[in-house]
Amino acid sequence: MADMFGFRIIRQYEQGIVFRFGQAQAGVRKPGLTWINPFTSRLTKVNMQITVASVPAQETITRDNVTLKVDAVVYYRVVDPLKAIINVQNYHFAVSQVAQTSLRSVTGRSNMDQLLSEREQVNAELKDVIDAPTEGPWGVRVERVEVKDISLPESMKRSMSRQAEAERERRARIIAADGEYQASKKLAQAATVMAADPAALQLRLLQTVVEVAAEKNSTLVMPFPVELLRFFDRAAPGTSPEPASAGADEVAASEAPPALPAASGTAAVPGTQSPGAAEAAPLNGSRKAGTAG
Repeated sequence: MADMFGFRIIRQYEQGIVFRFGQAQAGVRKPGLTWINPFTSRLTKVNMQITVASVPAQETITRDNVTLKVDAVVYYRVVDPLKAIINVQNYHFAVSQVAQTSLRSVTGRSNMDQLLSEREQVNAELKDVIDAPTEGPWGVRVERVEVKDISLPESMKRSMSRQAEAERERRARIIAADGEYQASKKLAQAATVMAADPAALQLRLLQTVVEVAAEKNSTLVMPFPVELLRFFDRAAPGTSPEPASAGADEVAASEAPPALPAASGTAAVPGTQSPGAAEAAPLNGSRKAGTAG
């Protein structure tokens, strides 16, 4: 009944634009009860609340040639209802399309590491890119843009896990090496102190024995000082090997039989014959036998 008489109710979160004979009237109608001519005017209400729009996942290629799927969320609201109604046919659809194209362009200009680690910078750049064509001509202001999810290929996930594992192993090795270096410096200082006072080394030895014996062990290993072994080595009587070898040569020379003289330069030994005389004897006998015959 109220509509028949031209009365309209505008809610608190809305504003109204009046068209008279198809022409937009200057100014907007505020929330509350308002009246328009039901025969010549029409009232269009514009929602001034913040609208949340989800941007579908966009498959993009980053600057370092990595294929990703990125989706986002856009928060926007109307700041000028007259522009939002007159300058664009459907500002909700228009903002959604601008957000999709801007998301692809921004992610294409960024590296994968930047998208993963510098989310705030990417979100700020997205907000500026989307807000540029919407606020001035359309009367729609983008309040916030958030990258919701970044889907990586399985091969890239495996490569990143191996890289993270290698990095953790490198840090662990550096920490272990640093600890060894510091321990070696402390041990060198302790060795210098113990070398100045031998009793300190003996006390340290006894302390080590006490620590080993404190456990429930059936065998107790007692270390033997190396200095004591060196003392016994120096105290043992030394024997020179050269005189012993000279005496052995003299004994061998005294027990060896005398050498036989050479046949050409010395006289024959009594009771022995030379090989030449032994061969000549049969020949002489054979001659005597021939003569006798």
